[in-house]
Amino acid sequence: MNIALTADPPVATTSPRARWTLFAASFGFLMVSLDATIVNVALPTLSRELGAGLTQLQWIVDGYTLMFAAFQLIGGSLSDRLGARRAFTTGLGLFVLSSLACGLATSPSMLIAARFVQGIGAATQLPASLAMIRHAYTDATARTRAVGVWAAAGGAAVAAGPVLGGLLLVWLGWRSLFLVNLVIGAIGLLMTAKADATPSAGRRRLDPVGQVAVMLALSGLAFGLIEGGTLGWGSAPVLAALVMGATAGIFFVWWERRVPEPMLPMRLFAHAKFAAASVAGFVQNFAYYGIVFLLSLFLQNQRGDSALATGLIFLPMSIAAMTSNMLGGRLTGRLGPRLPMTVGQLVFALGLLGLLAAGPDAPYWVLSLTTLPVGVGAGVVVPAMTSAVLESVEPEYAGVASAQLNTARQVGGAVGVALFGTLVAGSFIPGLRLSLVTGSAALVIGSATAARWVRARQG
Repeated sequence: MNIALTADPPVATTSPRARWTLFAASFGFLMVSLDATIVNVALPTLSRELGAGLTQLQWIVDGYTLMFAAFQLIGGSLSDRLGARRAFTTGLGLFVLSSLACGLATSPSMLIAARFVQGIGAATQLPASLAMIRHAYTDATARTRAVGVWAAAGGAAVAAGPVLGGLLLVWLGWRSLFLVNLVIGAIGLLMTAKADATPSAGRRRLDPVGQVAVMLALSGLAFGLIEGGTLGWGSAPVLAALVMGATAGIFFVWWERRVPEPMLPMRLFAHAKFAAASVAGFVQNFAYYGIVFLLSLFLQNQRGDSALATGLIFLPMSIAAMTSNMLGGRLTGRLGPRLPMTVGQLVFALGLLGLLAAGPDAPYWVLSLTTLPVGVGAGVVVPAMTSAVLESVEPEYAGVASAQLNTARQVGGAVGVALFGTLVAGSFIPGLRLSLVTGSAALVIGSATAARWVRARQG
């Protein structure tokens, strides 16, 4: 299929403050996305230097994504209530301080606790970053392109995390993986000072009952999946955690339908485009975070590759993700989100099956090139599903809508790491193969959902 991308429709001129808004929001997304994957290459090092076991390594990764997911919705509510720029600045500051605590940690427990706080800071700033863009770019075409830039920053950070992590680990040690956020955060705060001020919807109430229900649901799910492989799936703590998670999840849906001012209005899911984007966000991070977690352990613990070599294996994927993020934004602006969401997830799934076909003894360059479709597919989907969410809601719900999308994404990532980690607990290579098949199947479901529920054109 030959799609011309040169003659774009005219776009309204954007102000300098709008561009500073985009830069600040993109830097924020880059930083929180980087910390979702940069730590993966350091897992064997953390095991040696801090004495962390497999379960603790899962919590070091999932503690961040769990709190990232659990506080997204209240972060979106705070963005709409206090104003996006103020919420973004608050979250960014908290993220920087907790990154410092991560870098100074002296035990697995201290690092896990600091990662929890990092997740709260990320959850506060991320929905605010999208709401800032939604406010600064009123023209739909300009906004779609801005979202493409924002998505490129986050997508490139997620993909480049293992590469940068490998370099920092070799040159400066594992603590530098977290301390680098002090520099990135300072740049982000300087840019935010020049960004557009955003209005607040101060009349909107917070929903503490809904927030507690979300935290209990996600905590129960994560604990059950992570500890199930160690304690046994029939053990009392695991069963209790899973039952608590399911009960809290059901209660959350019931409560949000009942409360006058819900944290997450259930009526948003009546928009097929919004629902399909949420499904895509979940399955994308489920497959991506879970597989990157396993591949990092596989390359270093099973094959004996160095941290730097492990990062370099992911380099083609990093470049592909960054490039396809920009392409995905342009395709979405021209064709709507349906095609990029549908095809991107299929390409991602084929990439995982390619890794399965390559096998554990494949040469270095084969494994590296096999990650290309993963980066391309994942990169194309992000701006499409983000634009789909922003287009399907009123401007005053931009914060909570983007929070819901990113909640789905972070829940998917947490479940992927927990489930795939459990699958390899007994025997690594068979568990890795089963994880690749599981991730591919989830992406096919997401692709079919997008093809069925999203219109071919925007609107």
